[in-house]
Amino acid sequence: MVKAESKKLEGLSEKIFLDRYAWKNADTNDTKVGDVVLVLTKDDPKFPTKEVGEVVAREGSRVTVKLRSGDTVESSVEKLTLTVEKTPEEMWDRLANAMASVEKEDKQKEWAEKFRYILDDWKLVPGGRIAAGAGASEELTLFNCYVIPSPKDSRGGIMTTLSEMTEIMARGGGVGINLSSLRPRRAIVAGVNGSSSGAVSWGGLFSYTTGLIEQGGSRRGALMLMINDWHPDLLDFITVKQTPGQVTNANLSVCVSNGFMKAVKEDLEWDLVFPDTKAPGYDELWDGDLDKWKSAGRPVIHYKTVRAREVWHTIIESAWKSAEPGIVFMEYYNQMSNSWYFNPIICTNPCGEQGLPAWGVCNLSAINLSRFYDEAKDDVDWRELSRVTRWSVRFLDNVIDKTPYHFAENEANQKKERRVGLGTMGLAELMIKLGIRYGSPESLSFLDKLYGFIARESYLASSDIAAEKGSFQAFDAELYLQSGFMQNMVEQYPEVGDAVEKNGVRNVTIITQAPTGSTGTMVGTSTGIEPYFAFEYYRQSRLGYDKQLVPIAQEWIDANPGQELPDYFVTSMSLSAQDHIRVQAAIQRWVDSSISKTANAPNDFTVEETKELYELAFDLGCKGVTIYRDGSRDVQVLSTSSKDEKKEEAAVSAPAPQAAEAVAATAAASAVEESTAVGQLNTTLNASVTPQQEQVFDKEYKRRPQVLRGATYKVNTPFGMAYITINDMNGTPSEIFLNVGKAGSDVFAMAEALGRVCSLFLRYGDHGNKVKLLVKHLKGIGGSGAIGFGANRVESIADAVAKALETHAESAEEAAAFAAYQAAHAAAKFSAPSVSAAAPEAGQAGGYVGQPSSRDLCTACGSASLINVEGCKTCSNCGYSRCN
Repeated sequence: MVKAESKKLEGLSEKIFLDRYAWKNADTNDTKVGDVVLVLTKDDPKFPTKEVGEVVAREGSRVTVKLRSGDTVESSVEKLTLTVEKTPEEMWDRLANAMASVEKEDKQKEWAEKFRYILDDWKLVPGGRIAAGAGASEELTLFNCYVIPSPKDSRGGIMTTLSEMTEIMARGGGVGINLSSLRPRRAIVAGVNGSSSGAVSWGGLFSYTTGLIEQGGSRRGALMLMINDWHPDLLDFITVKQTPGQVTNANLSVCVSNGFMKAVKEDLEWDLVFPDTKAPGYDELWDGDLDKWKSAGRPVIHYKTVRAREVWHTIIESAWKSAEPGIVFMEYYNQMSNSWYFNPIICTNPCGEQGLPAWGVCNLSAINLSRFYDEAKDDVDWRELSRVTRWSVRFLDNVIDKTPYHFAENEANQKKERRVGLGTMGLAELMIKLGIRYGSPESLSFLDKLYGFIARESYLASSDIAAEKGSFQAFDAELYLQSGFMQNMVEQYPEVGDAVEKNGVRNVTIITQAPTGSTGTMVGTSTGIEPYFAFEYYRQSRLGYDKQLVPIAQEWIDANPGQELPDYFVTSMSLSAQDHIRVQAAIQRWVDSSISKTANAPNDFTVEETKELYELAFDLGCKGVTIYRDGSRDVQVLSTSSKDEKKEEAAVSAPAPQAAEAVAATAAASAVEESTAVGQLNTTLNASVTPQQEQVFDKEYKRRPQVLRGATYKVNTPFGMAYITINDMNGTPSEIFLNVGKAGSDVFAMAEALGRVCSLFLRYGDHGNKVKLLVKHLKGIGGSGAIGFGANRVESIADAVAKALETHAESAEEAAAFAAYQAAHAAAKFSAPSVSAAAPEAGQAGGYVGQPSSRDLCTACGSASLINVEGCKTCSNCGYSRCN
């Protein structure tokens, strides 16, 4: 079989390959002249830099390395990363042979060639664990995702769970734990004549231990903690991260039932309960499954009754503030799950794309959709996509037999269900090639066709393998075909149902849409199912600080000088949050597991809009939802401005969501309608929901355009440093954003409220000089303290706003500087969705910033460099990612 001609890796792509996925030689003393190596050129614990080069001289432990840039550096062998593999071709050979080795001897050569074909030119991009470990190590797991049983409700049980979690993380696996089996706070512990510290407190222990593992090596610890909506500690769990330093090394999600959502919609009361810990057999029988406990007639203690809408609002408000907790519609997930009849899903992996039962595991890889564009037909190369999809399913199935198992329970469970997760990357690039705008009604129809095709081919392939090798051990055709997912599949593709009934099926689930941040960047395409972040951006990682250009956008600009990019070139922040959810729902219809996706929203997205978005996700059949509101965290791994442009951290305005025309909204809802639940779910899910249209304001209210110019002023106040962003419309101030204090604090909330009220005042009507009037009423307002002296004295946050407005009104020079910058930026066709001029000090023009910077603390390196990207927390400093 002829191999495709692969592209040579360059720049950051080559660095990622050598650092993370190439087979390593642990003994750098083996380094010799001519070796291609990664050399540490900046040995800084917070901001290291590595570069690719060739060893041109060695004397003892000292080496001279010629970098790709042509420069030479002197170093030592201890600061080198030495790899056995220098090129992707060598890695592809290793992986193809490793996966073919589990076939019967007479089929190994055939499948080695086929696997090598799909790996060639990155048509199939293996998950990080497979790429790094297959054929290179007998210790590293090839599984990305683990869920371990909920802890036994005892000190011994908790310590056992802690030990299991530690062992898995130390070998590179991410872990999910559902804490619902642990008794609530202040519940009686009879054996010690005391009371329990609660499920959330023990979750803090798991989080702390994850931090220790992370510090032992890069990209090791990754933890998801979940709790069910009936647990008495639910509200403590939802709000725990609002206390600084609490549960900092875990992602949090709430498992929500259909019944709870019904109570939210109908404004009903909701009971928080827990099993009677004194009941006979509690210690042996209780495993966190409340329905199973109740159906056996065992007693339950009522702790509290709350209003469902109040709990829901608390979840929404917390997610609005800090992007956590996420939501998993767990009852719906299980109704759709193919393993519903023998292995209930209890939790997900750290990024949320893979729901798993106790002791469940899954291995992942992604089809690179950007490689399947047929230029001659201006269409998808469906024939080639079919071939690669079918062979990829066998590749992943073979991983199950090739990987080492460190717990017998993992091996037994995986052999019982043979769960795999085939996903995609490069979707955004493929859609740009096809001229389809991501998030449009047209795109929803296209996505239904594309992912339906991939699902069909995947299931037919798994059925073919079952005919040859046998179905997964727990397969029961009648029950299997009753799952919500299979009912939808068979309705659309009856041939899949026929194949399953005739041959069985090899894998209980086959499809997972995971984030592919590192592998997608290495390959040079869009990651996961996400749109591009921007078409020109900067990436900070543990490999250094790199400028990135999106080739497909640059090629279009070079071919069409002086023209604007077409509207189908979209970025994450140029889409409305509703567009993100609609795309997720359209794809979810054809994903038997789940999806890692973040709905990006602008900074001025309200709590009420967040609530509507979460409920839209439920109504459209998503299994989970995560929103990231710009500015709700303190940094971005990716930014649209360089370090030189970032003279000061500044809080800047974000673009308002694009208003959808009524006809587009209706068409989009109609296109997604088919992806809602089937059968019994229809009584709970309203498949005909139309997203709420934008509110119509009085004609005197001046709507915000997509881009405004402005400046950010740094002012010290009695409550800490304030960043006050003032944006202009038609030459006069029209909106104010305040960033004071930590997100979730009362100061932060009141400052934000002040900014919104001021913005509303400035944009409404034409009565008099509104700026002077606003300054008059805000200036001099005092509180319990003041800071500064003389003209620089600031009495309060309101007083700081007045002073910033006065300075801004006098800053004609700054406005002119921004206009010149904006014109130059537009000519390059790489403008950010929203850009403001940042003033390092009040009244002084500063550098320019693109995307807002909102950071959380990274537990691997300690820097304030953690942000949610593609549903996964990633550090812009050291490169740590909680998903790998």
